[in-house]
Amino acid sequence: MLDDNLVSIQNLRVEFETNDGTVVGVEDISFDIAPGETVCVVGESGSGKSVSSLSLMRLVEFGGGRIAGGKLEFKDDGGTARNLADAETDLMRTIRGNKIGMIFQEPMTALNPVFTVGRQLTEGLRVHKGLSQGQANERAIDLLRQVRIPEPERRLKQYPHELSGGMRQRVVIAMALACEPRLLIADEPTTALDVTIQAEILALIDRLKRETGTAVLFITHDMAVVAQMADRVVVMFRGNKVEEGTVEEIFANPKETYTQQLLAAVPKLGEMRGKPAPEPMAIPGEEAHVAGPVRPKSDRVILEVKNLVTRFPVKGGLFRRTVANVHAVEDVSFAIQEGETLSLVGESGCGKSSCGRSILRLVEPQSGQVWIDGKDVVAMSERELRDARRDMQMIFQDPFASLNPQMTCAAQVAEPLRNYHSLGRTELQDRVAQLFDRVHLPRSFQRRFPHELSGGQRQRIAIARALALNPKLIIADEAVSALDVTVQAQVLNLMMELQADLGISFLFISHDMAVVERVSHHVGVMYLGRIVEIGPRAAIFENPQHAYTKSLLSAVPVADPTKRKLERDLNFKPIPSPIFPLGHDPGASDYDEVAPGHLVLTTDSGY
Repeated sequence: MLDDNLVSIQNLRVEFETNDGTVVGVEDISFDIAPGETVCVVGESGSGKSVSSLSLMRLVEFGGGRIAGGKLEFKDDGGTARNLADAETDLMRTIRGNKIGMIFQEPMTALNPVFTVGRQLTEGLRVHKGLSQGQANERAIDLLRQVRIPEPERRLKQYPHELSGGMRQRVVIAMALACEPRLLIADEPTTALDVTIQAEILALIDRLKRETGTAVLFITHDMAVVAQMADRVVVMFRGNKVEEGTVEEIFANPKETYTQQLLAAVPKLGEMRGKPAPEPMAIPGEEAHVAGPVRPKSDRVILEVKNLVTRFPVKGGLFRRTVANVHAVEDVSFAIQEGETLSLVGESGCGKSSCGRSILRLVEPQSGQVWIDGKDVVAMSERELRDARRDMQMIFQDPFASLNPQMTCAAQVAEPLRNYHSLGRTELQDRVAQLFDRVHLPRSFQRRFPHELSGGQRQRIAIARALALNPKLIIADEAVSALDVTVQAQVLNLMMELQADLGISFLFISHDMAVVERVSHHVGVMYLGRIVEIGPRAAIFENPQHAYTKSLLSAVPVADPTKRKLERDLNFKPIPSPIFPLGHDPGASDYDEVAPGHLVLTTDSGY
């Protein structure tokens, strides 16, 4: 019953009709949320976490789901409890975005690609709060500043595709906070964010909760975020609640085996101290396929990048002429050996993804050289580039945007094999089935479409597709950020297993410092398009020299509720703009070698 609670979910059951029959998304789940309380729902990908929140917003029906049983009671401003499970459409329209705000997991699917950021941010303010366009614009600019988006006035006129993944996620967060809702549902809100901005967003949500009494339903797979944010924790497994308790109880004394496995699978900063090379994680109940550290196969250089520069034009004026440039990647150089992992870390918008895309020529670089296994990628013709794609593949940050919604999962994994190999039907089916096994997905998922899978399951489809051609280099752009901790640990172990067996090299782009420490041989730290520090993993994590590297490491949340970071401890500075006028020459990057292979930027290089 509601009593003093804002929300009471009682015996919720949600069903989906699929080609394979009825699938139960949530079997029987009950929990309450009090005003000003943060309840974290954790569990594996596909356990029903997101389905529970979508049911509360009555959005599950738009995804083919049906609330088959239970109550969803929500207390309105007058203190009257309403059962949202059978509420009228008009009532739900006044509640969504106004009384209940939601931060969605995948920002590109939550934003409309044909409307500007400003229009989408001001829409809710005008509809629910009755603000004029001018007032709504002022509020929108203030919201963008709160979520640390630089140049908010200019962002209002941009479209979602013009922003990085992390910036898009911050826009979605600003939209959810716009009307100051009584309940904020946050579905993996910091998945696409780097640690410094994640820390600030978590502090922002926590401050909102304290100042306004907003309740928070926080859905995440990041146990360090749970330790930082939660008052109570609900653990879900296969559509059911298996454990519930205060955050201190769950972390200090988990009762269920599944909760114990979840906590054991969390990579912790400092675990790799003193270890010479990456090592697979020990997952309870699973046999490790790789014993001991994963060392490079040889000293043969697979990828060499020299003085890479990528800039994007900024158009303006009546004739849409180029008036300035975004200096996305500025004089970046590094090398990766066979069977080695180099990780790029840094803030959202620092140029990590642009660097990865420039290497594969998905974005055309301005200048510089990229050599893959001795072949110059920048100088290749279109035909040569197509052949070279066998050796280099990419796993993208947003799996929903990189998968075709009209193709089955099996067809998407098979597509590279069809394009590059002449395989018989049986041989093709066997190869696809093996790839599904490799990424720990049931073979029955081959007949499903992307919208029928959870975010983590979709990412595993993308990983299977990247592995199809046995490439020499995989650029993994936030490849495990959408995965829950147990599957993340399995996928990281899988990547290390592939590296040990096949000698695959990885350029691993991530904001999760604990994951980077676990998988990397070398680490490069990027800021405003430049590598400010690069070196062996141990040197970067145990002896950071650049001020930015130190601030990154200090912002990492710890999976221990007794070691929460306070907002006053977080020393954030505004992010400078990477936009410069035409003809601006920021100069070359100069480095000091403070130890063998450990380079630190010595100059501000025009920034």
